[in-house]
Amino acid sequence: MNATPKKIFTFSSMTRKKLGMLIASFIVFSATLSILTYEGTKKTVALTIDGEEMTVKTHASTVGDILDELEVPVKDTDYLSHSKDTAVKDHLKVVWEKTKRVAVKIDDEETVYWTTAETVDDFLDEEKIEVNEHDEINFSMQDAIQDQLELNIDRAFLLTLQNGKKKEDVWTTSTTVADLLKQQDIELGDLDRVEPNLKEDVEPESVVKITRVEKVTDVVEESIDYALVTKKDSDLEQGTEKVVQDGKEGLLKKEYEVIKENGKEVKRKLVTEETVSDSQDKIVAVGTKVLVAQVSRGKESNVTSTTSNSASNSTPEKSATKKEATNEEAAAPQEGNEITMSATAYTAGCNGCSGVTATGIDLKSNPNAKVVAVDPSVIPLGSKVWVEGYGHAIAGDTGGAIKGNRIDLFVPDKDQAYRFGRKNVKVRVLN
Repeated sequence: MNATPKKIFTFSSMTRKKLGMLIASFIVFSATLSILTYEGTKKTVALTIDGEEMTVKTHASTVGDILDELEVPVKDTDYLSHSKDTAVKDHLKVVWEKTKRVAVKIDDEETVYWTTAETVDDFLDEEKIEVNEHDEINFSMQDAIQDQLELNIDRAFLLTLQNGKKKEDVWTTSTTVADLLKQQDIELGDLDRVEPNLKEDVEPESVVKITRVEKVTDVVEESIDYALVTKKDSDLEQGTEKVVQDGKEGLLKKEYEVIKENGKEVKRKLVTEETVSDSQDKIVAVGTKVLVAQVSRGKESNVTSTTSNSASNSTPEKSATKKEATNEEAAAPQEGNEITMSATAYTAGCNGCSGVTATGIDLKSNPNAKVVAVDPSVIPLGSKVWVEGYGHAIAGDTGGAIKGNRIDLFVPDKDQAYRFGRKNVKVRVLN
């Protein structure tokens, strides 16, 4: 009796065990089948995420769902090949690129862009921003685009630059005249002038003018005319002349301070004046010997020579000269201080003469003017004077050799100047 129940217990245990194994196998099979079915229904999508390629299988219904699953932080400014609402299809290719912020400042105007361009050149081409060869940009075209890049472009413009005698049109991005000169590698001298001034702004099509100023010393040597001095010689026959001493021109050295602008002289100032050598008067002996024919009636005439040293033997010419001198002396004013001075004569065309006196009198236009050159320290310029043998005149000129008690009388022509020679005369300063 005890053996039979034992067998029944064993059979029942085995049946339950097999049943459990069968159920477990079914569950595993069902799960496996479900997994296989789930995986088999996924769609294959090719993704390029910021340059990195990958392939995913997904049950996501939209492109946006895929990117959310991958936790890709997509911004509105990013590049996405398909909109987020695009339905996912098998073998779909989706590209996402994160954009970089680029601020572009052209002159004073700034614009913000979002770009996926790799280089500055690509970015400018993408945004159709032109940069010509004269413009200035703070990055090279091959530089990589970085996020938060600040790109500055200074537009070049054309203006005219006149540097001394050289005039040219130049391209520049400068804002002031000083910047322009620095950009063009132009240096200024101490006396140079710039218009407009260095702090002024430069504008398109404007003109910037540089005047090159230089101060130089000019040494000029001028000849000093010699005077013709005549002396009466009773040993020479009247009407004949003899050169006793040859005339010799003197030499006067003048040092001028000369101001030149762009190479052209605009101002000249006499600094020093030095007589290198004095002139030597030309001395001419003039004959006064008169031949008188004495004839005796009925006899041969013989000629004897006598000199006209007495008043009774004076020729009409001498009498006229004496009369003229007497009239001059009679016309001499009584006013003013009388000075005895050495006098010579000059013309408007003498060596080194401009024809215009120191006080502005045009001698060439006024050949009969009564003008004397004086030393202003002795006779003030502009004074009225009376000169023995010359008459009333104006002290209107100066001369390099006219120093101290010496005057030079203006006469119309050179012959008259030579005839005057050099002599001592009485001079009265009337005012």
